[in-house]
Amino acid sequence: MNEVWWILVAANIAFVGTHFAMSHPLRAPMVKALGAGGFQAAYIVVSFVTLAWVYFAFVAAPPADLPGSGEVGWIAATIITLPAMILLAGSFIGNPALPTPMAEAQARADPGGVFRVTRHPMMWGIGLWALSHMVLFWSIRTMVTALAMGILALVGAKFQDAKKKALMGDAWAQWESKTSYWPRLGQFPSVGAVPLLAGTALWLAGSWVHLWRAGIPAGVFRWIG
Repeated sequence: MNEVWWILVAANIAFVGTHFAMSHPLRAPMVKALGAGGFQAAYIVVSFVTLAWVYFAFVAAPPADLPGSGEVGWIAATIITLPAMILLAGSFIGNPALPTPMAEAQARADPGGVFRVTRHPMMWGIGLWALSHMVLFWSIRTMVTALAMGILALVGAKFQDAKKKALMGDAWAQWESKTSYWPRLGQFPSVGAVPLLAGTALWLAGSWVHLWRAGIPAGVFRWIG
Protein backbone atom coordinates (compact mmCIF):
# COMPACT_ATOMS: atom_id res chain seq x y z
CA MET A 1 0.00 0.00 0.00
CA ASN A 2 1.04 3.55 -0.73
CA GLU A 3 2.28 5.68 2.20
CA VAL A 4 -0.79 7.95 2.02
CA TRP A 5 -3.02 4.93 2.65
CA TRP A 6 -1.02 3.89 5.71
CA ILE A 7 -1.40 7.43 7.03
CA LEU A 8 -5.16 7.15 6.48
CA VAL A 9 -5.23 3.78 8.26
CA ALA A 10 -3.31 5.28 11.19
CA ALA A 11 -5.69 8.25 11.33
CA ASN A 12 -8.75 6.01 11.39
CA ILE A 13 -7.21 3.77 14.05
CA ALA A 14 -6.49 6.85 16.13
CA PHE A 15 -10.03 8.16 15.76
CA VAL A 16 -11.73 4.84 16.53
CA GLY A 17 -9.22 3.77 19.18
CA THR A 18 -9.39 7.00 21.17
CA HIS A 19 -13.20 6.87 21.09
CA PHE A 20 -13.24 3.35 22.48
CA ALA A 21 -10.54 4.09 25.04
CA MET A 22 -12.07 7.32 26.35
CA SER A 23 -15.59 5.91 26.37
CA HIS A 24 -14.67 2.80 28.34
CA PRO A 25 -11.35 1.92 30.10
CA LEU A 26 -10.04 5.49 30.35
CA ARG A 27 -13.35 7.19 31.15
CA ALA A 28 -13.34 6.70 34.93
CA PRO A 29 -9.68 7.65 35.52
CA MET A 30 -10.01 10.67 33.21
CA VAL A 31 -13.14 11.89 35.00
CA LYS A 32 -11.37 11.42 38.34
CA ALA A 33 -8.33 13.37 37.16
CA LEU A 34 -10.06 16.08 35.12
CA GLY A 35 -13.56 16.25 36.52
CA ALA A 36 -16.68 15.69 34.43
CA GLY A 37 -16.33 19.00 32.59
CA GLY A 38 -12.63 18.52 31.95
CA PHE A 39 -13.25 15.02 30.65
CA GLN A 40 -15.90 16.27 28.21
CA ALA A 41 -13.54 19.00 27.00
CA ALA A 42 -10.69 16.52 26.51
CA TYR A 43 -13.02 14.09 24.73
CA ILE A 44 -14.18 16.79 22.31
CA VAL A 45 -10.65 18.03 21.60
CA VAL A 46 -9.24 14.53 20.97
CA SER A 47 -12.24 13.62 18.81
CA PHE A 48 -11.93 16.81 16.76
CA VAL A 49 -8.17 16.45 16.26
CA THR A 50 -8.31 12.78 15.24
CA LEU A 51 -11.33 13.37 12.96
CA ALA A 52 -9.48 16.27 11.31
CA TRP A 53 -6.54 13.91 10.75
CA VAL A 54 -8.91 11.41 9.10
CA TYR A 55 -10.32 14.16 6.88
CA PHE A 56 -6.97 15.47 5.68
CA ALA A 57 -5.57 11.96 5.20
CA PHE A 58 -8.71 11.03 3.24
CA VAL A 59 -8.39 14.08 0.98
CA ALA A 60 -4.71 13.29 0.34
CA ALA A 61 -5.42 9.72 -0.77
CA PRO A 62 -6.32 8.78 -4.39
CA PRO A 63 -10.06 9.37 -4.99
CA ALA A 64 -11.02 6.50 -7.33
CA ASP A 65 -8.44 3.73 -7.47
CA LEU A 66 -10.71 0.65 -7.34
CA PRO A 67 -12.83 -0.70 -10.20
CA GLY A 68 -16.18 -0.04 -8.52
CA SER A 69 -19.26 -2.26 -8.51
CA GLY A 70 -21.10 -0.49 -11.31
CA GLU A 71 -24.80 0.33 -11.43
CA VAL A 72 -25.66 -2.66 -9.25
CA GLY A 73 -23.46 -1.19 -6.52
CA TRP A 74 -25.08 2.25 -6.87
CA ILE A 75 -28.56 0.75 -6.65
CA ALA A 76 -27.60 -1.27 -3.56
CA ALA A 77 -25.96 1.74 -1.91
CA THR A 78 -29.01 3.93 -2.61
CA ILE A 79 -31.37 1.34 -1.11
CA ILE A 80 -29.19 0.71 1.95
CA THR A 81 -28.83 4.41 2.70
CA LEU A 82 -32.59 5.04 3.01
CA PRO A 83 -33.16 2.86 6.11
CA ALA A 84 -29.86 4.18 7.47
CA MET A 85 -31.19 7.74 7.36
CA ILE A 86 -34.58 6.71 8.81
CA LEU A 87 -32.83 5.07 11.76
CA LEU A 88 -30.54 8.04 12.24
CA ALA A 89 -33.37 10.59 12.08
CA GLY A 90 -35.51 8.64 14.54
CA SER A 91 -32.67 8.00 16.98
CA PHE A 92 -33.04 11.48 18.52
CA ILE A 93 -36.63 10.84 19.64
CA GLY A 94 -36.90 9.20 23.08
CA ASN A 95 -33.46 7.58 23.06
CA PRO A 96 -32.45 6.32 26.54
CA ALA A 97 -28.84 5.96 25.34
CA LEU A 98 -28.53 9.74 25.17
CA PRO A 99 -27.36 11.50 28.36
CA THR A 100 -30.64 13.15 29.36
CA PRO A 101 -32.58 13.29 32.67
CA MET A 102 -35.36 11.24 31.05
CA ALA A 103 -33.10 8.35 30.05
CA GLU A 104 -34.10 5.93 32.82
CA ALA A 105 -37.83 6.56 32.33
CA GLN A 106 -37.41 6.09 28.57
CA ALA A 107 -35.61 2.79 29.15
CA ARG A 108 -38.48 1.51 31.28
CA ALA A 109 -41.11 2.51 28.71
CA ASP A 110 -42.24 0.38 25.79
CA PRO A 111 -40.09 0.98 22.70
CA GLY A 112 -41.61 3.07 19.96
CA GLY A 113 -40.51 4.53 16.66
CA VAL A 114 -37.19 3.27 15.32
CA PHE A 115 -36.52 1.50 18.63
CA ARG A 116 -38.96 -1.17 17.46
CA VAL A 117 -36.31 -1.96 14.87
CA THR A 118 -33.21 -1.79 17.10
CA ARG A 119 -32.19 -0.22 20.39
CA HIS A 120 -29.17 1.28 18.61
CA PRO A 121 -30.73 3.15 15.66
CA MET A 122 -28.03 5.81 15.58
CA MET A 123 -25.25 3.22 15.52
CA TRP A 124 -26.98 1.09 12.89
CA GLY A 125 -27.70 4.20 10.83
CA ILE A 126 -23.97 4.93 10.77
CA GLY A 127 -23.15 1.26 10.19
CA LEU A 128 -25.50 0.99 7.20
CA TRP A 129 -24.19 4.27 5.84
CA ALA A 130 -20.67 2.79 6.02
CA LEU A 131 -21.85 -0.39 4.29
CA SER A 132 -23.47 1.65 1.51
CA HIS A 133 -20.08 3.17 0.73
CA MET A 134 -18.23 -0.13 0.90
CA VAL A 135 -20.50 -1.88 -1.61
CA LEU A 136 -19.54 0.76 -4.18
CA PHE A 137 -15.92 -0.52 -4.09
CA TRP A 138 -14.95 2.96 -5.28
CA SER A 139 -11.57 3.63 -3.64
CA ILE A 140 -9.21 2.32 -0.99
CA ARG A 141 -9.66 5.50 1.03
CA THR A 142 -13.43 4.98 1.09
CA MET A 143 -13.13 1.31 2.04
CA VAL A 144 -10.71 2.06 4.89
CA THR A 145 -12.70 4.95 6.32
CA ALA A 146 -16.12 3.34 5.92
CA LEU A 147 -14.87 0.14 7.58
CA ALA A 148 -13.49 2.16 10.50
CA MET A 149 -16.76 4.07 10.95
CA GLY A 150 -18.75 0.84 10.75
CA ILE A 151 -16.58 -0.77 13.43
CA LEU A 152 -16.86 2.31 15.62
CA ALA A 153 -20.65 2.24 15.34
CA LEU A 154 -21.48 -1.45 15.63
CA VAL A 155 -18.76 -2.59 18.04
CA GLY A 156 -19.36 0.64 19.95
CA ALA A 157 -23.04 -0.30 20.28
CA LYS A 158 -22.06 -3.55 22.01
CA PHE A 159 -19.74 -1.66 24.35
CA GLN A 160 -22.52 0.85 24.98
CA ASP A 161 -24.82 -1.94 26.18
CA ALA A 162 -22.29 -2.97 28.82
CA LYS A 163 -21.65 0.62 29.88
CA LYS A 164 -25.33 1.54 30.12
CA LYS A 165 -26.12 -1.61 32.08
CA ALA A 166 -23.45 -0.65 34.59
CA LEU A 167 -24.71 2.93 34.81
CA MET A 168 -28.49 2.34 34.66
CA GLY A 169 -28.80 -1.17 36.09
CA ASP A 170 -32.29 -2.65 35.92
CA ALA A 171 -33.63 0.13 33.67
CA TRP A 172 -31.22 -0.76 30.88
CA ALA A 173 -31.74 -4.49 31.47
CA GLN A 174 -35.46 -3.90 30.90
CA TRP A 175 -34.68 -1.95 27.73
CA GLU A 176 -32.49 -4.77 26.43
CA SER A 177 -35.25 -7.32 27.12
CA LYS A 178 -37.74 -5.31 25.02
CA THR A 179 -35.45 -4.37 22.13
CA SER A 180 -32.95 -5.94 19.76
CA TYR A 181 -29.33 -5.22 18.95
CA TRP A 182 -29.79 -6.61 15.45
CA PRO A 183 -32.25 -4.66 13.24
CA ARG A 184 -35.68 -6.26 12.85
CA LEU A 185 -36.39 -5.16 9.31
CA GLY A 186 -40.04 -6.18 9.46
CA GLN A 187 -40.64 -3.43 12.01
CA PHE A 188 -39.77 -0.57 9.65
CA PRO A 189 -43.40 0.03 8.60
CA SER A 190 -44.30 0.67 12.28
CA VAL A 191 -41.66 3.30 13.08
CA GLY A 192 -44.10 6.15 12.50
CA ALA A 193 -44.46 9.08 10.13
CA VAL A 194 -41.86 11.40 11.70
CA PRO A 195 -38.82 9.09 11.33
CA LEU A 196 -39.97 8.01 7.87
CA LEU A 197 -40.45 11.55 6.59
CA ALA A 198 -37.41 13.02 8.34
CA GLY A 199 -35.22 10.11 7.27
CA THR A 200 -36.36 10.37 3.66
CA ALA A 201 -35.68 14.11 3.68
CA LEU A 202 -32.23 13.46 5.14
CA TRP A 203 -31.62 10.78 2.50
CA LEU A 204 -32.49 13.18 -0.32
CA ALA A 205 -30.53 16.06 1.20
CA GLY A 206 -27.47 13.88 1.76
CA SER A 207 -27.59 12.64 -1.82
CA TRP A 208 -27.78 16.22 -3.11
CA VAL A 209 -24.89 17.34 -0.88
CA HIS A 210 -22.86 14.39 -2.18
CA LEU A 211 -23.11 15.80 -5.69
CA TRP A 212 -22.46 19.35 -4.52
CA ARG A 213 -19.42 18.55 -2.35
CA ALA A 214 -17.89 15.47 -4.01
CA GLY A 215 -18.98 16.08 -7.58
CA ILE A 216 -20.37 12.55 -7.80
CA PRO A 217 -24.13 12.07 -8.39
CA ALA A 218 -25.46 9.74 -5.69
CA GLY A 219 -28.79 8.33 -4.63
CA VAL A 220 -31.77 9.11 -6.83
CA PHE A 221 -29.87 12.05 -8.31
CA ARG A 222 -27.71 9.54 -10.17
CA TRP A 223 -30.65 8.75 -12.41
CA ILE A 224 -32.71 11.94 -12.37
CA GLY A 225 -31.91 15.61 -12.72
